Amino acid sequence: MGSSSRSIISWLLLLLTCAAFPPSKSDPDDEMCLTRLSESLQDPLKNLQNWTKTTFSNPCQGFTSYLQGATCNNGRIYKLSLPNLSLKGTISPFLSNCTNLQALDLSSNAISGQIPPEIQHLVNLAVLNLSSNRLSGSIPQELAFCAYLNVIDLHDNQLSGPIPQQLGLLVRLSVFDVSNNKLSGPIPSSLGNRTGNLPRFNASSYEGNKDLYGYPLPPMRSKGLSVMAIVGIGLGSGLLSLVLSFTAVCVWLKVSEQKMAADEEGKISQLMPEY
Repeated sequence: MGSSSRSIISWLLLLLTCAAFPPSKSDPDDEMCLTRLSESLQDPLKNLQNWTKTTFSNPCQGFTSYLQGATCNNGRIYKLSLPNLSLKGTISPFLSNCTNLQALDLSSNAISGQIPPEIQHLVNLAVLNLSSNRLSGSIPQELAFCAYLNVIDLHDNQLSGPIPQQLGLLVRLSVFDVSNNKLSGPIPSSLGNRTGNLPRFNASSYEGNKDLYGYPLPPMRSKGLSVMAIVGIGLGSGLLSLVLSFTAVCVWLKVSEQKMAADEEGKISQLMPEY
């Protein structure tokens, strides 16, 4: 048998093998992650055309992605990038099933609800961008378990409460932005005044939170009256009291004088003889 014949037989055997053993389906965790995330989000403009159960069952083939907004790495979901798609709804806690996820970008949508604390299970997560949404509630301290986080961008939301102290443990953090929320309390020193070779975050990372204070934000203006205003009110009150007191004394003296005059006139009339 010639070499060309052997090559043809080899190719035929390869094709038969591929037909007998089709490509494996997606990781069941990824499939659950995508299915539940799709259920929790609303897509009013129908931007996510191929976000269907069929695609979820096989979104990746090696490094090839069949799912809009997804990037694959060795058959797993590696990155989800869905910015500026007018998405609504909430972030499913089952997002944590995408355990190979390293970047999540849901920015510039209309997503509401809370940031699920289950996100702590995304231990490979390096980039988290949920900015310009309608997220509320607190920043979960569980984010500190995502030790590889380089970027946390949560600006322009409605997040409230304090900034968790635990986030200062993220030594890889190079971008941190929580501006324009409803956060309150002190900025953790481990984030506001980082030392050594750790990247520092300036005031723009924190501004736009009325009740947030501490370095690097400028000192808060006193919500009470200024010293000059207090002095002015004190002087004004003192002057008013003095005027009222003086007026009262004058009235009393006038009344007393009139009474005394009346009494004297009565005495004189009694002493005068009658004609």
